[in-house]
Amino acid sequence: MSKPTPSFYNLAWRWHFYAGLFVAPFMILLAITGIIYLFKPQLDPLLYRQLMVVEAGHHTQTADSLLQQVHQAYPKGQVSQYLPAAASDRSAQFVVQDAGRELNVFINPYNGNVLGEQDAKNNLQAVARALHGELMVGTLGDRLVELAAGWGVVLVVSGLYLWWPRGQRTGGVLWPRLNARGRLLWRDLHAVTGFWGSALLLLMLLSGMTWTGFWGKQYADVWNRFPAAMWNDVPTSDQQARELNTATRQTVPWAMENTPMPQSGAHAEHAGHSMASSAPAAAQTSLQQVQELASTRKVAPGYSITLPTSAEGVYTIAVFADDPRNDATLHVDQYTGKVLVDVRWQDYNIVARATELGVMLHEGKMFGPLNQLIILLVCLMILLGSVSGLVMWWKRRPEGGLGVPPLRHDLPRWKAATVIMLILGVVFPLVGTSMLLVWLADRVGMARVKPKTQVGL
Repeated sequence: MSKPTPSFYNLAWRWHFYAGLFVAPFMILLAITGIIYLFKPQLDPLLYRQLMVVEAGHHTQTADSLLQQVHQAYPKGQVSQYLPAAASDRSAQFVVQDAGRELNVFINPYNGNVLGEQDAKNNLQAVARALHGELMVGTLGDRLVELAAGWGVVLVVSGLYLWWPRGQRTGGVLWPRLNARGRLLWRDLHAVTGFWGSALLLLMLLSGMTWTGFWGKQYADVWNRFPAAMWNDVPTSDQQARELNTATRQTVPWAMENTPMPQSGAHAEHAGHSMASSAPAAAQTSLQQVQELASTRKVAPGYSITLPTSAEGVYTIAVFADDPRNDATLHVDQYTGKVLVDVRWQDYNIVARATELGVMLHEGKMFGPLNQLIILLVCLMILLGSVSGLVMWWKRRPEGGLGVPPLRHDLPRWKAATVIMLILGVVFPLVGTSMLLVWLADRVGMARVKPKTQVGL
């Protein structure tokens, strides 16, 4: 007599259990760091008021004059980026590499006084961003976050299947049964919160995945493309614009990460007689001229200017705008001041536009405070869902056991749902690989653990 096929409900329960145990700690960390970064516009001026807020004046000093003041304050430092004041009451900022440290140096744009410095990698927002993106451990952390986000999608899909009402009751489905106590109340909070937040949580997970180092790179390689003709008349290097972005600092928009960095061509023309020479052969375009160029080209406030770091390098004017329709990335020849590349929203393809919109919604920037409040609510729902799931597990886990839900054989298997899970494993390869490993471990565990020790949530 053949063995009955396990019900998909029960299988979904087991996958939900495994996904929850793995994902919950990451979701708690991502929600907390996400809330911190979400309110960066409010927290930074509050925490660093003496560095960021100035009294508005009538006449600002030139960018070159401010740069000279920074050079005097940091004679051995190398300035890598300039951020003009984004508002009349805000300071300007320079990023300086000095004695092995990366510093944010703030300066009053009206009188040129250096207001102070901030460790660019060791401040609240930089730490929150690095934890959120790669757990502050580089590539390994990036892969773990990506794996957690992918399993988060599995968690939402399996959770919706488990939530789906199979009777006439509405209590515990659309709203929690507030007269419930103990584990039943935790169950209702978990299920109801998961249902109402599922769509937004999927948006958060998928939009965040576009920035990951493995899946996000494959996604970008397929969809994030511009017509090659845009660079036909521009000398390009073997570097990509993504190198301007780091775990703690965002310079260029996602849509620009896969594009090649141009080269300043005048140096090759004027100094071709001395290939070993790295000194510019023509007068270098000043920082003030680049800033004036940004104004002439109507680049939205909040942009940065990345300075060239080699004889072939370019100035890069970039704004990763709250409203991506204001995105701009310009590469400027450091010798002639010629704009080599100017890419705006209208140059993005439909996938790049959708991705940029998703990222801004994810970060709570798209439509101001209301967007922030919505994402805050999502983060709080993630915290509640994660904590309630862990509490449910802790209350029911057997002594000395993990508490994996037992397999039952009394209900028909839902083949379509099984296909969905397999598709998720294919779409997210890291998740698919880990699914296979978990399945193998599960099969080995089932052979060793007696049924009576397997206790569900």
